[in-house]
Amino acid sequence: MSERKHAGAAADGVTEAGSDGHGVTEAESDGPGHPKRWWILGAVCTALLIIVVDNTVLSVALPALGAHFEAGTTTLQAVADAYVVVFAGLLLAAGAASDRYGRRRTLVIGLALFAAASAAAALAPSASWLIGARAAMGVGAALVMPPTLAILVQVFPASQRPKAFAVWTAVAAIAMAGGPALGGLLVAAWSWAAVFWINVPLAAAALLSVVLLVPESADPDASPIDLTSVMLVTLGMGGATLAVLVLSEPEPAWATVGLGAAAAVTGLTGFALRQRRVQTPLVDFALYRDRNFAGASLAAALLTLGTGSTLFVLTQHLQLVLGFNAAQAGAALAPLAAGVAAGSIAGGRAPQRIGARFSIVAGFLVIICGFLVLASLDSSNGYPPVALGLAVLGLGTGFSGPAVTSTVLGAVPRHRAGMGSALNDTHQQLGIAIGIAVIGGLLATAYRTGLPDSVPPRPAGSLNSTLNYAAARSDTALADTARTAFTTAQTTTMLAAAGCAAAGALVAARVLRARA
Repeated sequence: MSERKHAGAAADGVTEAGSDGHGVTEAESDGPGHPKRWWILGAVCTALLIIVVDNTVLSVALPALGAHFEAGTTTLQAVADAYVVVFAGLLLAAGAASDRYGRRRTLVIGLALFAAASAAAALAPSASWLIGARAAMGVGAALVMPPTLAILVQVFPASQRPKAFAVWTAVAAIAMAGGPALGGLLVAAWSWAAVFWINVPLAAAALLSVVLLVPESADPDASPIDLTSVMLVTLGMGGATLAVLVLSEPEPAWATVGLGAAAAVTGLTGFALRQRRVQTPLVDFALYRDRNFAGASLAAALLTLGTGSTLFVLTQHLQLVLGFNAAQAGAALAPLAAGVAAGSIAGGRAPQRIGARFSIVAGFLVIICGFLVLASLDSSNGYPPVALGLAVLGLGTGFSGPAVTSTVLGAVPRHRAGMGSALNDTHQQLGIAIGIAVIGGLLATAYRTGLPDSVPPRPAGSLNSTLNYAAARSDTALADTARTAFTTAQTTTMLAAAGCAAAGALVAARVLRARA
């Protein structure tokens, strides 16, 4: 380890790994860590909370947005997708930037940009302005996400990281589950602009706490970032995400799908070829030869493939089958957050006691049980089975999450923690995006199969459309048939999600070492 590296780390209270590619030593792993590490965890999780909530809070506000801007489905889809596409496309570049230029610096810039873009979105005079502001929010979110985990790697000793990752996992899941409820309350109390204004004070508070508490850390031996690689991977990731999101729509814009797919193939192929030629690659593909990194990453991607559209499906069940309003449906998702919180308490300790492999497998098996409960839902059994299924699902997610994150980042050299965090986030974002397309497509196909042939294609595209079509004709029999068809299709999708979780459990059991 260089003298410069020792000096910089000592000044910040953070010890960096050497550049030999083997990460921290045993002595460093068992060190005391940063004296304010638990306060730092709180600051980091506040930043994480904001960007995860923004992934789901907008869903409840879309009808109000459509009415305000007189926007159609395509425009509203663009408002939602602009954030996700840019966010996923920039994750790897943001991870590399945090290693090169500093994790705290990158996090601060991301929070400031996110707050400014949120204010711009709240003041949007037109739908096109709002789409641009949402894209800028995606840039800020991409700069925030990788440093959150990378900072925890730096300030926590290896023995305490699973506990820190358990809190990180719980905050992310609670934010995702609580987003729709928060969005419903804000829209009902104020207007659609409230879902953006709320970000400004929260981001300001997170930024202040990060500046006051978080030590700076970086890879002092990092080479300048190859801008060509950044542009290629951003083009490829953004194109892939756009293609699968548009493909999941009831009536996909095939030209957009083709454009996204072409961008994905061009960008990712060019990126892979260039990484073999540059002296310091943006992504160390040798990591995928590590069975712990590759196995845990694949297991997590398979799980998110199944869980990606779960909230989307259950929100429709709650509102269109059980008759909940938007705020009630959001609040009804609370058992998921409670389950994650409870599971994380045990999951934070589990890797040290029973090993990461068994922790992941056990958590995934609990998740399978949750999906099986949700697969049993129909139009007559009310809310209790939904609450039970969500609680079990959350329990398994909270229990397995810390072990997955610890295993993935434990295989990454500590000085490349930003890259490792970005890869971890990218695997899961791709799993979610592909899951929305695949599971969403399965739901739509199974739903249409259960409808009478007399229903035209457009009303048969979704349960909401069919119910509107039936209401216009005062056809209560068709409405009942549509709800039954949806719950049957929902059972199919939940069984498919359980299969994805089972595949993830099998990968973890066969690939991961018994003790990392």
